[in-house]
Amino acid sequence: MAASLLRRAATTGRGRCSSPGEMLRRLVSSEAAPDQALPRSPPVMPPFEHRPTPYAGMGGDEILEKRKKFLGPSLFYYYQKPLNIVEGKMQYLYDEQGKRYLDCFGGIVTVSCGHCHPDIVDAVLEQTKLLQHTTTIYLHHAIVEFAEALASKMPGNLKVVYFVNSGTEANELAMLMARLYSGNLSMVALRNGYHGGSAGTIGLTGLQTWKYPIPQGEIHHVMNPDPYRGVFGSDGAAYAKEVEEHINYGSSGRVGGFIAETFQGVGGAVELAPGYLKSVYDTVRKAGGVCIADEVQSGFGRTGSNYWGFQTQDVIPDIVTMAKGIGNGLPLGAVVTTPEIASVMSQKIQFNTFGGNPVCSAGGLAVLKVLDKEKRQAHCADVGAHLVERLKSLQQKHEIIGDVRGRGLMLGVELVTDRTEKTPAKAETALLFEKLKDLGVLVGKGGLHGNVFRIKPPMCFSKDDADFLVDAMDYAMSGL
Repeated sequence: MAASLLRRAATTGRGRCSSPGEMLRRLVSSEAAPDQALPRSPPVMPPFEHRPTPYAGMGGDEILEKRKKFLGPSLFYYYQKPLNIVEGKMQYLYDEQGKRYLDCFGGIVTVSCGHCHPDIVDAVLEQTKLLQHTTTIYLHHAIVEFAEALASKMPGNLKVVYFVNSGTEANELAMLMARLYSGNLSMVALRNGYHGGSAGTIGLTGLQTWKYPIPQGEIHHVMNPDPYRGVFGSDGAAYAKEVEEHINYGSSGRVGGFIAETFQGVGGAVELAPGYLKSVYDTVRKAGGVCIADEVQSGFGRTGSNYWGFQTQDVIPDIVTMAKGIGNGLPLGAVVTTPEIASVMSQKIQFNTFGGNPVCSAGGLAVLKVLDKEKRQAHCADVGAHLVERLKSLQQKHEIIGDVRGRGLMLGVELVTDRTEKTPAKAETALLFEKLKDLGVLVGKGGLHGNVFRIKPPMCFSKDDADFLVDAMDYAMSGL
């Protein structure tokens, strides 16, 4: 009976096993029919030469209690019993018991070079011993060395760098620049996009799960050019035409700017339809606006094919924002723009206390050097192609996989209960999420309905890791 209940829940999404926890318990229970049993042997994680330090600190249960007592209730955690992660090394994490996990989410797409990469640790430690903080009211070599190295990675005339502490701050500053430079207030953003959680960037964000009911400002959300779920499929020109019509009919005809992620992160690893940005950038500039590329998650070679996500659309933005992978875990973000646009900020005092501090600048410069030295862009292209091929083969085996998408190590796997209707497999995703964790695999979740596995590991992730990930997914899905 339990097996039949689970089959109905998995195939229709309407079975009586409405709780993911109940579904998981029934899945592994002895009541399951033999034909629904899991394969005999779970996959084995690739070997790794690292012995974690024995942990003698506070246990997970106590941490959770204190977290509930002293931290804000809006904070969420993964898994029914959250993990207490105490150590990391390259693409692996370790819990308080010393169990090793394959990190396929990289601290929410933040760990680019690998956990505790020795070159970055050394750079941060050496600078910390000399000077931790001054601010830009004094001169220091680290910030200009980092800015010069970062500007060398940018196309066109994108040569002026502002350092901040996060992607949210970067997008706030970019929006301010766009409005000042254009003289217009209206901003255009995409549905399903995510650009931060501050009072200003909440307006840009196009997912209701992240938006509080406060004034959103002059923000226009246009149709998302989603090749899988969008009404125009992969027709970038059709989506771009909708932007033009929205500006003509839904605004004064003049806009301050347009912002988009080329690969939507929180929205579920959606790569924008081909050719979309080139047409939209032309439309926005004709309407007086500037074009902003949010590279917080897709930058620094993660997509494999290009160093920046926007290059996959053959465009050069007016402003580029970045964070996360830029610091490999350090609180670091940046805005890069042209000298002309940057000049508008000199109308008043623009200052950031911690932006570009010596420690973060030293760490950020080390990140750029590691990515070059270890040829991580080419590595992402190679490993990513192998992983996508294996995931697409898995899609042929399991009906629950509706879409495999992305490039390099910026991938998404969308789960559905019906491939024709594309019904989000919310309960099944939650069940598989727990099972993968038990197998030692940590993935992210995304999309409005939380039914997309986000696969965005540290960029040192190997083909053996990719094979283990897919084998673990196969093992877990074979029980549905």
